[in-house]
Amino acid sequence: MADQLIDLQSALEEIDGASELSALQNIKAKYLGKQGIITGLFKKLSSIPQEEKRVFGQRVNALKNQIEAKIAEKRAEIEKRLREEKEQRNRFDITLPGAIRDIGAYHIVSQVMEEVQEFWLSMGFEIATGPEVEDVYYNFEALNTPEWHPARDMHDTFYFNSNRLLRTHTSPIQIRVMEKRTPPLAIFAPGKCYRKDTPDTTHLPMFHQFEVLYVDKHVSVAHLKGILETFVKRVFGRDRKIRLRPSFFPFTEPSFEVDVSCSICGGEGCRSCGGTGWLEILGSGIVHPNVFKNVGYDPEEWSGFALGMGVERIVMLKHDIADIRDLLRNDKRFLKKFMGVNI
Repeated sequence: MADQLIDLQSALEEIDGASELSALQNIKAKYLGKQGIITGLFKKLSSIPQEEKRVFGQRVNALKNQIEAKIAEKRAEIEKRLREEKEQRNRFDITLPGAIRDIGAYHIVSQVMEEVQEFWLSMGFEIATGPEVEDVYYNFEALNTPEWHPARDMHDTFYFNSNRLLRTHTSPIQIRVMEKRTPPLAIFAPGKCYRKDTPDTTHLPMFHQFEVLYVDKHVSVAHLKGILETFVKRVFGRDRKIRLRPSFFPFTEPSFEVDVSCSICGGEGCRSCGGTGWLEILGSGIVHPNVFKNVGYDPEEWSGFALGMGVERIVMLKHDIADIRDLLRNDKRFLKKFMGVNI
């Protein structure tokens, strides 16, 4: 009979010995496939005497059901094992401490630049920008600094050729704006500048600067001093004072160096301020008539003031940084001290 044509115990042990789904699939094909053993037994029904067919068929069905049940049981067992192995590989232990990631922040130079920018915008000035690779005309000549001018020797300049250079200040932006617009105007011009300086405690070959230009009728030194006092009190503190010292810049006349009272000694004199009670912060002055002539403005009708300052200089004064190179060293200990200081 059917159970004599197949060793059921051997079939069940063969199924039980399968460790992978592929092996189990091969065993299923061996017994239950189109060319399988159980399928072959069903094909024998046509050659069995009529009186034995019923019993033979029942036994073949019983063998088929037992093998199918064992295969299904083994499949569930293998799938469970594979699922557990995958879960173990991807297991995440929520009791372990999480990865510690540093939180980014604006660099202190960017923070101060934004603080300064917010001040000038609040005063009604608009932002103006220009190219960092400039023409000699815009960088020097239009600013009343021809080639023979001794002030040009003060700028150690990166030249591409005789006419192209990396700008040494953001003043060329003033010329470009005035060429395109008629007064009155008030602009704030921030950006990077480049000079062939050897890095030391106070100099870098690349630095950030902002310049301010205001042009209108009857602009005087009083306007310049008034806005400088407001700026210094906003950025450095309400108790700080300023003084204007006569100086020389080719694009302003009269020209002034602007000092702020020392925050450490309160103007009494100490080592930080060289005993003077004052710290130099920026240059400024009334726009030179020749600069107005170069952009087509009538200096008899229009007047204005200009001022410029290095942003790194503000950072060093506000936060008592002795070496400007610390701003570029990417020392995380240094940078973390200034996370979110100003904004």
